[in-house]
Amino acid sequence: MMPSVAKRARVTTRTGDGGETSLFGPGRVRKTDPRIEALGDLDEAQSALGTARAAAAGQDAETILQLQRGLYLAMAEVATPANDLVRLAERIDGAAVQRLDALAEDLRARAEIEGRFVIPGSDPGSAAIDLARAVVRRAERRVVGLVDAKAVAGEHLLPWLNRLSDVLFVLARAVEDRSIPATTAPKAHRGRQ
Repeated sequence: MMPSVAKRARVTTRTGDGGETSLFGPGRVRKTDPRIEALGDLDEAQSALGTARAAAAGQDAETILQLQRGLYLAMAEVATPANDLVRLAERIDGAAVQRLDALAEDLRARAEIEGRFVIPGSDPGSAAIDLARAVVRRAERRVVGLVDAKAVAGEHLLPWLNRLSDVLFVLARAVEDRSIPATTAPKAHRGRQ
């Protein structure tokens, strides 16, 4: 018996050569459509989280992977027109927001957070997480625009994106605290933005 061979994805479709792309559902939109702009920012956030995960180890890497999986759910929701949302097997819901709240509390117990601005870059791991946080904030702003235009429902999606950036902030501080000896950590740049 021959081993099964996975079907390869077709990368070049040429269907976007004219400046249009598909959403998760029928129809096509211009690549400058606000929904596509938001998806681009969410995709960039996903890649930034991948960079952070590549620099992480142990539980931090697993935490980031779980956040990436949640971000894919958010992306699917943004990519799906309202009439086609029933096609999604899973969506961001209140329980997902609560899980991020619980994660933030757990991380706060591991991180020293002072009431000052942060200058990212104390170490590669926390800097990568801070970059991901900034990209998530930009993506969140794009999704707010979609919610305001009634193109996307934001009941759970907006709180989830907001909590995601909070979690990334605290995770970056936790990573930073582990990488810098307490006696040499420059306190002038530590704290919440």
